[in-house]
Amino acid sequence: MVPTNGTPVERHGQLRVMNGNIVGEHGVPVQLKGMSLFWSQWSNYYNANVVNAVADNWRATVIRAAMGIENEGGYLEDAGAQKAKAKTVADAAIAKGIYVILDWHDHNAQDHLEQAKSYFREVAQTYKNVPNVIFEVFNEPLNTNNWPAVKSYAQTVIAEIRGQGANNLVIVGSPNWSQDVDVAADSPLSDPNVAYTLHFYASTHKGFLRDKAQRAIDKGLALFVTEWGTCEATGDGTIDFGETQTWLDFLEAHNISWANWSLGDKAEACSALEPRANAMGNWTDNDLTESGKWVKAKIAE
Repeated sequence: MVPTNGTPVERHGQLRVMNGNIVGEHGVPVQLKGMSLFWSQWSNYYNANVVNAVADNWRATVIRAAMGIENEGGYLEDAGAQKAKAKTVADAAIAKGIYVILDWHDHNAQDHLEQAKSYFREVAQTYKNVPNVIFEVFNEPLNTNNWPAVKSYAQTVIAEIRGQGANNLVIVGSPNWSQDVDVAADSPLSDPNVAYTLHFYASTHKGFLRDKAQRAIDKGLALFVTEWGTCEATGDGTIDFGETQTWLDFLEAHNISWANWSLGDKAEACSALEPRANAMGNWTDNDLTESGKWVKAKIAE
């Protein structure tokens, strides 16, 4: 029996992979729905008020801290500030009883292996077996990354996490901006508590990518869509709610959890917030974009 009251984490406890699904402590598949924050170095929304607003007003059960690694002001330039931002979100999610993904938001993580090992060793020490916390070790390898290289990187970083005694769920990306889950399914990691992220942008990625996802599912891979958008793969352009609904129906049919990109206010189609929306949350519908209003309603369904 799955409890029906209490916080999401009180209901489901620590998540694990079982028979190709992410399940709670009751052994029943869990589907989380929530938001991914925008790149940490370019976001004003990494605070407890925002986490509380998304949990209370949007009914989100998961939030993703997308800690930017490369680019101006990211972890490689300012590790302390970016770690602090991610920790603020994680601690607020724990206090609120929702799940939180600590995401190494990098396109070239294999080039930053030592930094990733150090970070995940540290957060694994801090959050080992805290049921709320999920580690995403490589969000989005490029099309130039091959699966053996991504797999080798993931094995090395996961060894740091497990070396701290942390059995938390770990999420791994795949080549082609985390679309090649079918390739990963042919040679998965040996760790029993690993899920694989699948990223889609509904105006760009249609049936062909669901077919790849289905092949991975059929081979027993547990998927978690840590990032998806209603728009084009650029994060901007045309919004396609019809195709997005087809995707959400597919995810629901397979008990696949998701986090929408993004809880941010950049002036682009996939942002949920209008530019300069309140950095402390408690937004009205006027503060939400077309995509933001639609996604908020989907989370609450």
